[in-house]
Amino acid sequence: MIPRLSLFLSLLAASVIAKDSALPTLSDVTAAEAFIEAFEVVVIGFFETPSEETFGYKEFVEAAKTVKPIPVALCSDKEAWAKLSIVSDTIAIFRKADNHQENLQLSETKKVEADGLARFITMNELRYITEYNQVTAVGLFQSEVKAHLLLFINRESGDYKVLKDRLGALAPEFVGKFLFVLVHGVKSNEKSLSYFGLTSRDLPRVGIYDRDSDMKWLMPEGEISTERVREFCQSLILGNLKVRGQNKPELK
Repeated sequence: MIPRLSLFLSLLAASVIAKDSALPTLSDVTAAEAFIEAFEVVVIGFFETPSEETFGYKEFVEAAKTVKPIPVALCSDKEAWAKLSIVSDTIAIFRKADNHQENLQLSETKKVEADGLARFITMNELRYITEYNQVTAVGLFQSEVKAHLLLFINRESGDYKVLKDRLGALAPEFVGKFLFVLVHGVKSNEKSLSYFGLTSRDLPRVGIYDRDSDMKWLMPEGEISTERVREFCQSLILGNLKVRGQNKPELK
């Protein structure tokens, strides 16, 4: 893997700042690949002619201002387009959590609004550990990765940051197999907790929901260590988990 410093140097060397948008422009394949590799989630607006007269361009620039801190860039280089399977003006989201590229091809869109583009970006902003809410739920349930590792935790918990960082560091080991999801113990998530037989007083706990089998499992109480969570995930992959129910969780 290219060192992170080299990625940024490559990006800076091959990029320019578009004067009318203040967004970096990725001028070749190297810059585009470096930009994608440098972050968990990035958004690239592929416009053949990036100008306010181009359909969707102005709205994309406006949307980019509202989705910070997600890195956003522009690209008009046709070699980069070919490398990334872009055939026409497109807004693409690249994410490492499930090795996915989500494309919004503008030629297939009748109407483009900045708010709509911002929502498209936000709902597809899946990270190594994604905070669950009604917007990210769309991306989570549309992903080809069907198994969710759920960390149920109260935000005010003393070990909140430690556990979030711990599972976020573990998540790359299970790319393509699990999406790691952070579920806060708040009123809007009561149905999610109840489905696992939990209340906010029981947290933190860890569970798994598998969309393919429509089943759930709760990791036994105890320390939420990297080793225990890794073994818990491997148990599902190896088919060793016992069935604990087949009701679909209402993560809404």
